[in-house]
Amino acid sequence: MIERDITNELLFLSTQYPVVTIVGPRQAGKTTLSQQVFPEYHYVNLELPEWRSLAEEDPQAFFRTFPSPLIIDEIQRVPSLLSYIQVQVDRDQRIGQYILTGSHQFQLQQAISQSLAGRSALLTLFPFSINELSNAGLHYTRDEYLFQGFFPRIYKDKQEPNRAYRNYYQTYIERDLRQMSNIRNLNLFDKFIRLLAGRTGQVLNLHSLSSDVGVSSTTLHEWLSLLEASFIIYRLQPYYKNFGKRTIKSPKIYFTDVGLLCYLLGISEIHQAGRDPLIGGIFENMVVMEAIKNLLNKGKEPKLFFYRDNNQLEVDLLYQNGRELVPIEIKSAMTYHPSFRQKLDRICRIMDSSQAFVIYAGETEIQLENVKIMNYANTNQIFG
Repeated sequence: MIERDITNELLFLSTQYPVVTIVGPRQAGKTTLSQQVFPEYHYVNLELPEWRSLAEEDPQAFFRTFPSPLIIDEIQRVPSLLSYIQVQVDRDQRIGQYILTGSHQFQLQQAISQSLAGRSALLTLFPFSINELSNAGLHYTRDEYLFQGFFPRIYKDKQEPNRAYRNYYQTYIERDLRQMSNIRNLNLFDKFIRLLAGRTGQVLNLHSLSSDVGVSSTTLHEWLSLLEASFIIYRLQPYYKNFGKRTIKSPKIYFTDVGLLCYLLGISEIHQAGRDPLIGGIFENMVVMEAIKNLLNKGKEPKLFFYRDNNQLEVDLLYQNGRELVPIEIKSAMTYHPSFRQKLDRICRIMDSSQAFVIYAGETEIQLENVKIMNYANTNQIFG
């Protein structure tokens, strides 16, 4: 069993709050994590119709059947339970009574803010990180990571990645999407997602996408919110504080799992990943998500941005570490070239940064003045 880096944060929060809520994509490992860390807790999954019906129709009987301490899976299926949980934790005043999991981001967070404000800690769990796989003795090449992605079942059950992501995507369309929104034309939505995949790592241009898909920008904005709410995509915002007049304000879009991205791009074999014309964007997607995972697994807010000004000076990632901004450039190449750090020197001067990083696919790691050249597998070292 691969140990999750978020375990220590989960254990700590369970000693501080009566409720801990874990959100994240379906199949990211939320249930396995909860049951591993809290084996003595009762467990119920609200995806099961009989338990969901009991929770909806007779909440008092539900909690008699499943007393605390309790793990409730997919709590967003019956958000009304949160009000009953609030009453119970206020009455009992005990820490660590409930572990809740959910896979609909905004819907669940809104419900928690209304019913469990101040009573629940919130954690976000994404699929495996490279660090977690490495700690378990599992090491892969750049292209294997890109093609396989990081969903636990692919490693646990040795699933063929292309089939696994096809089934994952079809399940998302047929179940989650229909629960969250009434999209009339699923073919257009599918076209939109695949076109979005082709723009990974690029600044979002809704007008261009609207023209290519054939639907309004307003509709695309709603669809993007759905993808974000169900943890399919991640919006990386631009950094503009103190540089507002010189920067753009549209986000970049990344897919939360690079294996799903490869499937949507039509990559069906490992060797195709490294030869794809979009290899730069695909590799960047993986590294950006590695940074996000590492910060979230430590219980830290992912204060990550990108920077681009009107003169096309840009850097792939900016990590706000306290008051300092740490520029990070990402390159898919396996051989280091001095041009990789060219922009970083200018960025460091503009932002008064004392350190910067180049993350690439090569093995050689060197320190060049204030710029460190690092292999992508060691991305976690940047974030402490």
